[in-house]
Amino acid sequence: MRKLLPSSEFEEQRPHLTAVATQIFGTRTDAEDVVQEAWIRLDRWGAEDIENLGGWLTRVVGRICLDVLRRRTSRGETALDIWEADVVLTDDHPGPEEAATQSDSLGLALLIVLDSLRPEERFAFVLHDLFAVPFSEIAAIIGRSSEAAKMAASRARRKVRDVPVPTGDLTERREVVDAFLSAARDGDFDALLHVLDPNVTWHRCSMRGHTVELGANEVLAAVRRGDPGKIEARRISVNGEPGIFVSTTGGQPLGLMSCTVAEGKMVDIVSIIDPKRLGHMEIPFLRGPSDR
Repeated sequence: MRKLLPSSEFEEQRPHLTAVATQIFGTRTDAEDVVQEAWIRLDRWGAEDIENLGGWLTRVVGRICLDVLRRRTSRGETALDIWEADVVLTDDHPGPEEAATQSDSLGLALLIVLDSLRPEERFAFVLHDLFAVPFSEIAAIIGRSSEAAKMAASRARRKVRDVPVPTGDLTERREVVDAFLSAARDGDFDALLHVLDPNVTWHRCSMRGHTVELGANEVLAAVRRGDPGKIEARRISVNGEPGIFVSTTGGQPLGLMSCTVAEGKMVDIVSIIDPKRLGHMEIPFLRGPSDR
């Protein structure tokens, strides 16, 4: 008779397994589904022949994640299709539960880069660089040699290095976003140029897809096209970083911006302007989508 594993032993592993899957997917919802599937497989397998439970479960979770990524790639799906589950919005002073959720969240700029990686690259990078899984084990999961696993992680690493990292404390980063908002409301384009990095990267995610624009002039042109009398913009926390929520004066969501601030300048902006995605997000100071 096979030896059954007490659920308490699995629960001890759950936080680590959820963290692994969340970093691979960029969404905690999918991660929790994968971890539950790992429990089902463990229950079927039994624990009699498992010497290292944590390692065994990490490999199982990894295989499930890789299978999901490969299926999505074959269907032409991307992480952008599930962003409503990835974006954690709060006011600037979240409670303990919201803060804990934010700590597991990935920045939107990083999500875009991870989404550009091949499944094997994303998988190898996360497992090795973030969770120290040996390349020999990664190779066995992806069905490649150890050298190929190393190369996959290396390619991912080079792309991830290009993701801008916030600098300065959170209060300083918020002040930069506040200065941007104030300048935009006043139409003070000199002040806008002061807070925008000349080479700012602007990702626009609309119903037509994902586009990238470079340079402060592109952001200025968008501000010029806006009508301050018909919209409201306020600072909000997006996955723990300062961002901007834009709506009509009647409260209809128009856009969400996640801002990366470094050295006192906005160096990267990710804008979500897809009404469908915005409509499914939980805006903390608006009624939830199910209440509208």
